[in-house]
Amino acid sequence: MTQIAVDDLNVVSQEVLISPTDIKRDLPISETARNTVTAGRQTIRDILDRRDHRLMVIIGPCSIHDVEAAKDYARRLKALAEEVGDTLYIVMRVYFEKPRTTVGWKGLINDPHLNDSFKIQEGLHIGRRLLLDIAELGLPAATEALDPISPQYMQDLIAWSAIGARTTESQTHREMASGLSCAVGFKNSTDGSLTVAINALQSVSSPHRFLGINKNGQVVVIHTRGNAYGHVVLRGGNGKPNYDSVSVAMCERELAANNVAGNIMVDCSHANSNKNHELQPLVMDNVANQIIEGNQSIIGIMVESNIGAGNQKIPQNLQALRYGVSVTDACIGWETTEGILRGMRGKLREVLPNRV
Repeated sequence: MTQIAVDDLNVVSQEVLISPTDIKRDLPISETARNTVTAGRQTIRDILDRRDHRLMVIIGPCSIHDVEAAKDYARRLKALAEEVGDTLYIVMRVYFEKPRTTVGWKGLINDPHLNDSFKIQEGLHIGRRLLLDIAELGLPAATEALDPISPQYMQDLIAWSAIGARTTESQTHREMASGLSCAVGFKNSTDGSLTVAINALQSVSSPHRFLGINKNGQVVVIHTRGNAYGHVVLRGGNGKPNYDSVSVAMCERELAANNVAGNIMVDCSHANSNKNHELQPLVMDNVANQIIEGNQSIIGIMVESNIGAGNQKIPQNLQALRYGVSVTDACIGWETTEGILRGMRGKLREVLPNRV
């Protein structure tokens, strides 16, 4: 008797992926990179615990699509980080995975050749190699933890992680974040409300049990102790910003009412800049002014920055791509980046050491 298939009805094929252990054997973490990651994570914890007075700055391309341009940007950012490092703690934004509202390019890991070939195994190698190169420069890296499997391949090289507005409400991502080894920022939801992010912060600090993979690629039940360094990221929503002093004060009250640490990061892009990259410096300047006027809760900012300003669509002929220009959200260019970070350092250098 013919048996009717009841599973995998919409699965075309399957590909066995390299294990995290094997990719780390191929691309092991160096001692220099290990020291960069360890020091970066500890500095970020110190900022959140108010043992380090500096403002954390998560800055870099909206997404990485060109490895050589990313390394060029990292070298520039490392030099700038040393210049402003007494006031601003610079962490490079190295985002490999992009959530899509409908369809579109899903990032370097999923589609490293930007042609819908989805060579994910190559993407994992390319991404890990880039993270190693950046860490070996002495520059800590930040990313968005989007896929619940990929952290086993990459997270040993990450100093700070974000959970995006679309996934902050996801139980899977809250559980995953509870086991990450670095501090995690949860963005408010796309409608601008704080409730989902505050619920996430309460969840991530607690122990969890969930399905995942181990370093050998086996499916396991993961037991976590909880992550004590979750914090909220204000990114605006529903077409409105929420970085102004009134919105920040309201967030402070909500955090206190729910017994959550009063640590706030401001995302200077997305709805906070009305999705206009040219407005990001105005958001940064406003944040600096709030700190000068006595704000105690803002511990960091996020900025989308690249070598070239603006963005571009992925052309059919990839040779036509403009160097150092984002293929996802628009970014401020390098000259603007240098100017605004130097300006923030000048405004905050004498103020931040006196914060409570």
